[in-house]
Amino acid sequence: MISLSLAEIASIVGGQQHDIPDPDGQVTGPVVFDSREVRPGSLFAAFAGERADGHDFARSAVQAGAAAVLATRPVGVPAIVVDDVVAALGALARSVVGRLGTNVVGLTGSAGKTSTKDLIGQLLSRLGPTVCPAGNLNNEIGLPVTALRADATTRHLVLEMGARGIGHIRYLAGLTPPRIGVVLNVGSAHIGEFGGREQIAEAKGELVEVLPSADEGGVAVLNADDPYVRAMAARTKARVVLFGEAADAHVRAGNVRLTEQGRPSFTLHTPSGCSEVTMRLYGEHHVSNALAAAAVAHESGMPVDEIAVALSEAGTLSRWRMEVTERADGVTVVNDAYNANPESMRAALRALVAMGKASQEAGGRTWAVLGEMAELGEESLAEHDAVGRLVVRLNVSKLVAVGGREAAWLDMGAKNEGSWGEESVHVSDAQAAIDLLRSELQPGDVVLVKASRSVGLERVAAALLEGEGGTGARGGAGAR
Repeated sequence: MISLSLAEIASIVGGQQHDIPDPDGQVTGPVVFDSREVRPGSLFAAFAGERADGHDFARSAVQAGAAAVLATRPVGVPAIVVDDVVAALGALARSVVGRLGTNVVGLTGSAGKTSTKDLIGQLLSRLGPTVCPAGNLNNEIGLPVTALRADATTRHLVLEMGARGIGHIRYLAGLTPPRIGVVLNVGSAHIGEFGGREQIAEAKGELVEVLPSADEGGVAVLNADDPYVRAMAARTKARVVLFGEAADAHVRAGNVRLTEQGRPSFTLHTPSGCSEVTMRLYGEHHVSNALAAAAVAHESGMPVDEIAVALSEAGTLSRWRMEVTERADGVTVVNDAYNANPESMRAALRALVAMGKASQEAGGRTWAVLGEMAELGEESLAEHDAVGRLVVRLNVSKLVAVGGREAAWLDMGAKNEGSWGEESVHVSDAQAAIDLLRSELQPGDVVLVKASRSVGLERVAAALLEGEGGTGARGGAGAR
């Protein structure tokens, strides 16, 4: 973060100074909302959450080096007191980013946001200092905290934008107005909250509506292969750059194939030439993510050959997203337990099949350990049933459905497909899945673990790798 005095910050956020001995004291460190992440010179934002109240940690934050606390009440240590900490963070981010002249890239979509954000960050970092933290800090708290990590040296700021309703992305984009806006796709994630894909498209398209005009340098990077996203070209004043496999895409992939390890390989075509890419990440779904990242890099001045090298070398920055680890006994564990929706579940299953092809020829098996896809509303039964059926159609060896009603629907879909006997099993919780897998896994097996974050299936992957002396992650992918 750029250096600001406490008096300046109070003025920006409209707050009152309390217990501040020196208003000219500087905030030079990051803004954090976890007291364990405080560094000397930090500003600690105190939120009253469901499980803990950050105000209770104000004193320990200052003792750890925080210059002050952003709070809604006096806390007995240096504090800037405001009515709403979230709104104050947003105002501070807007002010700081507005001073920097940084190339701001905002992206949204129903699936692939975090993995694409990670790819964009790794590409742009080759052009200069880039702020693009791991994880999915994509809401009204995480986005400004991310933006406030930028300083005078930052050339590129990459921001992921999530939404759970109409107006959310418009608000986030207003905090840190992007020059380049990327819309990846319109899927069924959170469809239970939005009510339908049309509503999701309306919300995601808010990003392109707030971009600068083409004359002012605004660029809308849109997925040519998604009709909902392609249609957003009519909603923006920015110059439109299409990416995808469509023939008219400005940045497109040709000759797409998977290696024997399940890694995507393709010819990258751009307006300035083409080059070959073979990714370290797993699954064909990463081709679309890579094309979006390539379009942003191309618009930021990176030559096509350098883009291809960077995509080929890019790895995972965020955990629990297609983290691939081979155990000492030859079992491969694919931890994709951070989140799930129907689109990402299908992509992960196809990646599992591709990764397991060689091992199956040698007698190994593929395992899909799956849990609930949350927030699907009235579509939940049909979507879980469809995923269960897809497991069978893809010839995955074993399905372990973990959890309650939704897991039962996964299991039912597999069994109703009609081609399986005992290949599908429904277990009550993560521990039951762990016990089953520990008793049945054999060398050469490949195990995919995937569900919505609320299910906590990362415990299954962690247990399978505990004490096994694995060789470490071989690649990764992003959030869905």
